[in-house]
Amino acid sequence: KLPTSYQYSLGVQQSLGGRTVLSVSYVGNQNRYQSDFSQINLPDQSLLPGLVSDSSTYNSVVPYAGFRSIRLAQDEANGHYNSLQLDLRTNVRNELTLQFGYTYSKAIDSAAGNDNGYDLNNTSNPYLGWRYDLGPSFFDRAHVAFTNFVYDIPLFRNSDSRALKTALGGWQLSGIVTMQTGAPLDITLGSNNIASVIPNTRNRPNLNGKISYPKSVDQWFDPSVFSDPAPGQWGNMGHNAVRGPGRDNWNLALFKNFVLSESRGSRIEFRAESFNTWNHTQFRGDRQGGGISSTLGSSNFGAVTNAFDPRTFQLGIKVFY
Repeated sequence: KLPTSYQYSLGVQQSLGGRTVLSVSYVGNQNRYQSDFSQINLPDQSLLPGLVSDSSTYNSVVPYAGFRSIRLAQDEANGHYNSLQLDLRTNVRNELTLQFGYTYSKAIDSAAGNDNGYDLNNTSNPYLGWRYDLGPSFFDRAHVAFTNFVYDIPLFRNSDSRALKTALGGWQLSGIVTMQTGAPLDITLGSNNIASVIPNTRNRPNLNGKISYPKSVDQWFDPSVFSDPAPGQWGNMGHNAVRGPGRDNWNLALFKNFVLSESRGSRIEFRAESFNTWNHTQFRGDRQGGGISSTLGSSNFGAVTNAFDPRTFQLGIKVFY
């Protein structure tokens, strides 16, 4: 069957006074028959413990002798996304425009392999297929919120002094604040890995308790609850079961147009912009950008290894003539 996606949404808008509009929406989708690759030239699962220690006989115990790897592309996997989305827009005064948005959501899929969130990846455990990889999506963020604003600073805007009006009047301040919960992480094995025997597969560790988060630089999550599965066994930890750090970020900009000629419409636009304005350390932790040591057995397993950029200032001048 062809891959299929059913998308649906329901939204309501309500004015709150003459300056404010609130929007509430339910948005979701159901995805069926998503594609993946699965290894089909497999030995009997009971032989795996012995093959982990000595794989020299692998080609002689598979159904298609001599062919170590045979992958089959299939349209079989399922996934879904559901969310509550809020949007509030208001003009507090003529000088100030505000917008607030919030999304509470859950995204589930079985895209494993290189875990970039797309299809046509290899199933991690070909004996169980896509269901072994069913879990939080690469894109899953439970909570995402933002606020943006544009403030037309009224000081000296109507000054009788042409010099003050030109130099200090007409400035605008804009900003955007974003906040989101952490991205999902997948823990990988540094040893005792079936993937070294069966091509194009991955294994995960056993989870021996509830995952806790000290959230320190040396230990973002508690590494003591993870262990290697027995040789030839697949780990019981769910796909993308660990969460990396969340993020909150402020970007602000101050800008102004200096008119050169009203008749020609020529002007100079000046902008001063700051990114991560308060220079707040924002730990990184996702499959794509790294940031958390997620290989079981490594010396720094569970530690923070990367962060987003510190505060950056940027100045710009644009001439319109």
